[in-house]
Amino acid sequence: MVQEITCKLSGLEKSFGRNHVLKGIDLELRAGEVTALMGANGAGKSTLVKVLCGYHFADAGEIELVGAPFKPLDAADAISKGVVTVHQSIDDGVIPDLDVATNLTLDRLTEPGADFFVNDRQLRAQARKVAEGMGLTMDVRTRVADLDVADRQMIAIARAMARAPKLLILDEPTSSLSASEADRLFALIDRLRSEGVAILYISHRMSDIRRVADRIVSMRDGAISGVFEGEPLDYVGAVNAMLGHQMTEVDIEPVEGGDPILEVRGLKLFEDSPAIDFTGREGEVVAFTGLLGSGTTRLAEVLFGLAEAVAGELFLDRKPYSPQGAGDAVSKGVFMSPKDRGVNAVVPDFDIANNMTLPFLGAFSKLSFLSERAQRRASDEMIGQIGVVCQSNQDGIDTLSGGNQQKVMIGRWLLQASRVLLLDEPFQGVDIGARRDIGRYIRQTAAGRATLVFVAEIDEALEIADRIVVMHEAGIAGEYVNKNVDLNSLVADVSGPAHGQDAGETSPQALAG
Repeated sequence: MVQEITCKLSGLEKSFGRNHVLKGIDLELRAGEVTALMGANGAGKSTLVKVLCGYHFADAGEIELVGAPFKPLDAADAISKGVVTVHQSIDDGVIPDLDVATNLTLDRLTEPGADFFVNDRQLRAQARKVAEGMGLTMDVRTRVADLDVADRQMIAIARAMARAPKLLILDEPTSSLSASEADRLFALIDRLRSEGVAILYISHRMSDIRRVADRIVSMRDGAISGVFEGEPLDYVGAVNAMLGHQMTEVDIEPVEGGDPILEVRGLKLFEDSPAIDFTGREGEVVAFTGLLGSGTTRLAEVLFGLAEAVAGELFLDRKPYSPQGAGDAVSKGVFMSPKDRGVNAVVPDFDIANNMTLPFLGAFSKLSFLSERAQRRASDEMIGQIGVVCQSNQDGIDTLSGGNQQKVMIGRWLLQASRVLLLDEPFQGVDIGARRDIGRYIRQTAAGRATLVFVAEIDEALEIADRIVVMHEAGIAGEYVNKNVDLNSLVADVSGPAHGQDAGETSPQALAG
């Protein structure tokens, strides 16, 4: 049976200055169908969603909603017309300091013509009706801030559903949920699908997509690069369309590595997580990959002294290693480029040279006097080696593109020799060219240290690593030498068993996620 088209996008275009973000998007979203939207960072997914929910205006093209032109003036207008978004940040959809009842009925309270005085008993009765309709059982007098993550997520979705949406957009809805909590969400999605709601489901998690998607739309560089539907869904084809190449098309000749530099024994990141054992060897680049919440960032923080493990031992050059903080880690030769350069790394008021040399000013000083000449000479050498595009090392860091800022941050930790280099999402927000420049230089300079790279995207791991370690729920799910990698197996390890499905029931086609 052909489903009714709820939302139709034709020739949608959007640019920000010279950056052409959406390039002629044509897409149909159908009633009673879950369309999974996949795309690497920078593909244009977020901009597309923001156009649909009224945060941005399209520069060209048309949107139709149930056959009528749809040009939302803002987010409230989009909601009133039936396009509702539940954003990745859960608290964007709820007001934590208010109780459940007020959250569930807030939109009615603020409607034009609503009574100035609120009947508390009536409010709670309305809220209970909404909650029961969504299968929620908590006391509606409970403050939302006191609920767990899954219940707050459900409240956000219940608020969305109280508006009777024609199109529901879910942006990475399971990113903060456990497997059992995700099952509750999936059961709700099944209900909404059966009620004829069109759902646009944005996710990197192949286990989610295997569970809920009726079809998959892949985006790359601001355009639709593939649409996959029918049984069985072509998961590998969708991923390849998203990347623009086969995931295993990499030019890496893996290095075995020399003597052990970093040894991790019985490390438990959380109270209920499994123990982790691995060794980082001299000259080797090891990529740790996993979904959001898999434990990769937590592991990096433990190794750099920013967090404490529940149990286990660390050894650096065969000696016990227990960093008491970032300064202590650096003094022992363990360096880390953190995940969010904007918050944790870049100093906006500094120029390139001062940003790049910041942790090592002592190395450019004599008798407490900073040698600016030595500082800038070292910066110039690194700028040339890592390929920072700039006029000079005196340019303000804010004048650089995101990719070039990231090169400066990586270059910062390559200025001095380290025993262990930890790179948490080194390619975050950079284009493919900058990514390859950074990856090439990291590999070129790998001798003399163990390099651990923490990345969420599998293709990034394949492009840089000698060895790939997959993390799932704060444990190691698999390990691969980066040569002729069994991609199906790797992706299955990253995703974990499909929700509601035992590992033994997973078909080879499903594992192709």
